[in-house]
Amino acid sequence: MIKELLGTGAFSEVRLCEHRETGQAYAVKIIDKKALKGKEDSLENEIRVLKRFSARRNEDDADKTWFTHPNIVQLFETYEDKLKVYLIMELVTGGELFDRIVEKGSYTEKDASYLIRQVLEAVDYMHEQGVVHRDLKPENLLYYSPSEDSKIMISDFGLSKMEDSGFMATACGTPGYVGRWEKVMLLQIFLKFFFPPKPV
Repeated sequence: MIKELLGTGAFSEVRLCEHRETGQAYAVKIIDKKALKGKEDSLENEIRVLKRFSARRNEDDADKTWFTHPNIVQLFETYEDKLKVYLIMELVTGGELFDRIVEKGSYTEKDASYLIRQVLEAVDYMHEQGVVHRDLKPENLLYYSPSEDSKIMISDFGLSKMEDSGFMATACGTPGYVGRWEKVMLLQIFLKFFFPPKPV
C-alpha cells in the first residue's frame, strides 16, 4: 500500500509504503518510464548494484552470494507496469546528511570522525566488491533514523558502476584508481563541511 511522498528526483519520487499483511514499512522508489526514456541502462545498472548489496529474499536465490552492509540501503523487491518501475527499498527516516549539517551548524571532531568512519568503511566495502558509487555527496548520505546517534546510509546508486559491467574503464578510468579517487574526493567534501576554515 503506497502512502505519502518522502522525496523527489529527476526521474522518480520516493514514497512510504506498507506491506498489506505484515504492516512492515518500506520506501518505494517510483520511476517514470517515459521520463527515463533513453536512460534505461542506468536503471538496470542501479538495480543490479542494489541487488548485489541486498539480502537473499527467497529460496530461488540460494545459489547466489550476497554482500549486505549495515551502511548501504537495501533493495527488497522490484515491480513494474506499463508506465512505472517500483523499487521496494529499506526505509530510512533520518533525512539527508546535508540537511543535518545545515541544522547543526557544526560537528565535534568526535561526531565527525564517527560518521566519516562509517561512510569510508562502506565505500571500502563497495570497492572490494567491484562497485564504485560515483555520486557520493551529503545529499546521497541518509541517516537511518532521526536520533542523534543514528547510523549513516549510502543511497542513490543511479550513477554507480560495477567492475564486471564492462563500463568502468571507458567511463571512469581503471577501477583501482577510481576507487581511491572516490575516497579522496569524499574526504575533501567532509573536510569542507565539518571543518570549514575559520575567518582570519
